[in-house]
Amino acid sequence: MRRKALHRRAFLRTGAAVALGSPAMAAPAIAQSAPEVRWRMTSSFPKSQETLFGTGQALCAYVAEATDNKFQIQAYATGELATSRQALDVVTSGSVECAHTPLAFHTAKDMTLALGTGMPFGLNARLQQSWWAHGGGGKLVNDALKALRAYGIPAGTTGAQMGGWFKKEINTLEDFKGLRFRINGLGGPIFARLGAVPFEMPHADVVAALDNNAIDGAEFLCPHDDERLGLVKAAKYNYGPCWWESAGMMHLVINLDKWEALPKSYRAVLARACDAVNLGMLARYDAINPPALRRLVAAGATLRQFPQPVLEVCHRATVEHFAEIAAKDAKFKKGMESVTSFLRDHLQWLQASDHAYDALQIALNSRS
Repeated sequence: MRRKALHRRAFLRTGAAVALGSPAMAAPAIAQSAPEVRWRMTSSFPKSQETLFGTGQALCAYVAEATDNKFQIQAYATGELATSRQALDVVTSGSVECAHTPLAFHTAKDMTLALGTGMPFGLNARLQQSWWAHGGGGKLVNDALKALRAYGIPAGTTGAQMGGWFKKEINTLEDFKGLRFRINGLGGPIFARLGAVPFEMPHADVVAALDNNAIDGAEFLCPHDDERLGLVKAAKYNYGPCWWESAGMMHLVINLDKWEALPKSYRAVLARACDAVNLGMLARYDAINPPALRRLVAAGATLRQFPQPVLEVCHRATVEHFAEIAAKDAKFKKGMESVTSFLRDHLQWLQASDHAYDALQIALNSRS
């Protein structure tokens, strides 16, 4: 009986922590022989984006808690140690130990990194996780990072994002011609192929640019973040789905020398803390997005789907764009083939499982 009681207490210490999204580590055991380690983490997000920046803060808290404060990481917002797009630079140079950032922000170094975040018309959040862990994705992306002397661990996922906000209706492909659209990331070149004029600008400047007619539309993130930015006040038409941002996976990117120098126990703690916040961010957005969407509609948002012919042209332009890159970049070609194969292998199961069930729930519950 005593042995069973001990087993039960051990399960409660570790199993409950996993269920709550916290790293399951026996902190006192680690603390007895653990060295003091102090790192800095630069985030690609400002403090005002509390879910994104807060995910990095939560990661740091989990690591400290699991090591009895022996291993501490201090989170810094974008601009404090590096700009949003310099996060990987300061990690690879060794001036900062780690960064919390979307790898798609750093494709100028290697287009393969984009696969770690999610591609236009790419894997959804659930498949992105599976591809990374079991489809070879983690190795492909980390091979690219290794060449930069860095190592990446998934540490947050937004899931499907909000569509684009437009000041006018989008009915045909002609409506993209000359349309000035704020978009960051991989979707910009594809919108350019469609005749639009993509703009990259800080999110804080977007509403003013819409109000001043400097741009005609913009995309940002999720209902919660779009509401806080005030996009509905400047452009009421929201068209989805957000095909240009499929998964929204973030990573903790670590200087490779610093990672390899960590004790194995600390590496395990850090990996499990990343697992916790990876799940936690998606759960958080799933909780805060639905009420935000309802408020956006109440504030005047008009939610529409891009017409099917427009989506088909967008998809064709995406395939052509990435084919052109793959023809010049063997690593990117290998990665795209991996993603495409993984997606095709899973479509039938998705259609028979989640897609069928979600469609049923929507049909049944929209009647009441």
